[in-house]
Amino acid sequence: MDVIDLSHTITGSMPVYPGTEAPDISDATTILRDGFAEKLLRFYSHTGTHIDAPAHMVSGANTLDTLSIENFMGPACVIDVSPAKQGRIEVADIQAAVTARTIEACDFVLLRSGWSAFWGHESYFADYPLLSEEAALWLSAFPLKGIGIDMMSVDPIGSANFPIHKILFRKGMLIVENLDNLARLDASGFGFSCLPLKFSDADGSPVRACAFRV
Repeated sequence: MDVIDLSHTITGSMPVYPGTEAPDISDATTILRDGFAEKLLRFYSHTGTHIDAPAHMVSGANTLDTLSIENFMGPACVIDVSPAKQGRIEVADIQAAVTARTIEACDFVLLRSGWSAFWGHESYFADYPLLSEEAALWLSAFPLKGIGIDMMSVDPIGSANFPIHKILFRKGMLIVENLDNLARLDASGFGFSCLPLKFSDADGSPVRACAFRV
């Protein structure tokens, strides 16, 4: 099996959404002192490469723990959105990169902007390309399990209404943010997995996302 890791490593110095506390990873025990090593982890549910549940922004919607495990894996395709003009991804940009038939055969669509190259730099937080509302509505008409991106968010930093999140969430779709290594994937013909931690009332969770070919 060929497996490609699509996740960023969680560290105390990693980029986090502005206003969110950075992760705190400390040695709760050590082999020298206690005979075994164990970490104490403290971070938000939307840290690093992570998955958003519809309940993140839609009252009464599904949390991650209420979904069956099959919701977090399936066939996927990559759409190159880096040519999008003025940072706006329109339906025409998507249609220029992939056919509707390809999307129909997938559970997940991954948008490759190349923005993961700015991970760890201030430029990661601004001017990344965004789906237009028309493009989000067009994608949400497909029976997809979710959308993945190699950027901080499907909405701009500081958004007040989060329109793109809500368009996708209202269709019960998952959103996977801060993916990495999408340039290593073919346009289609691979599987995608984004398994979250299973905790109660999970509005989101870090994931170890990967692509695979059997």
